Amino acid sequence: MDKLIDAHIHLDQYSDDEITEIFKDVPFQLSVISVSYDLNSCKRNLALSKKYSNVKPAYGFHPEQELPKDQELSALFSWLDDHQEDMAGVGEVGLPYYLRRKHAGSFKMEGYIELLEEFIKLAKKWNKPLALHAVYEDAPVVCRLLEKHSIQKAHFHWFKGDPGTVRRLISNGYYISFTPDIVYEKEIQDLARSYPIDRMMAETDGPWPFEGPFKGQLTHPAMIFESIRTLAHLKKKPLEDVHRQLYQNTKSFYYN
Repeated sequence: MDKLIDAHIHLDQYSDDEITEIFKDVPFQLSVISVSYDLNSCKRNLALSKKYSNVKPAYGFHPEQELPKDQELSALFSWLDDHQEDMAGVGEVGLPYYLRRKHAGSFKMEGYIELLEEFIKLAKKWNKPLALHAVYEDAPVVCRLLEKHSIQKAHFHWFKGDPGTVRRLISNGYYISFTPDIVYEKEIQDLARSYPIDRMMAETDGPWPFEGPFKGQLTHPAMIFESIRTLAHLKKKPLEDVHRQLYQNTKSFYYN
């Protein structure tokens, strides 16, 4: 297992020293898909991709925050259009499940749905894959938008959802990815058992911290090796085969 792709990491949210440590003396060939939070995040990811050839940036606007003002959104879309050739995908984009729960009863979803649809249109126009934040009851809403625009290359990162939505994702050929919490979270393990391995990827969502055997550690792409070991056990497949499959899945999705 000498090659690894982290399919979803916020590399721009690490310090320069932490990034240096992540790429320093790793005993395997490491590549990452670094997703963006807002325009400043996009710019930092672009700079990181220029510094490190193994960083592939995705550009977007993370939904778990206040919607951008019109002028901010115009500046973001203009920048994205200018840098579409640099991006591995459009992301991270989606719907604000956790923000909505925090402000239950007073939250307005309309603007978020409209913004996501604009990103979906751009991804189709530019022929780029989508890195999506869409969990639980938000996932069917996102599925409807993807189906409306005939989107095929959709990646639901750290996905959680009901069995009906899982079947819908599988039927549409959408990809999901799991984080290191697959090692200790039953919900994620159950999903991994049921989802086709040829539509799965592995990620860290770093610098998000994890529990279990990773508690207190800086989130590092190398944690994915433990995730893959767990997946191989759940799927009852040889470790090398599972690792090779996930690597090829991610490479074909984001690099071709």
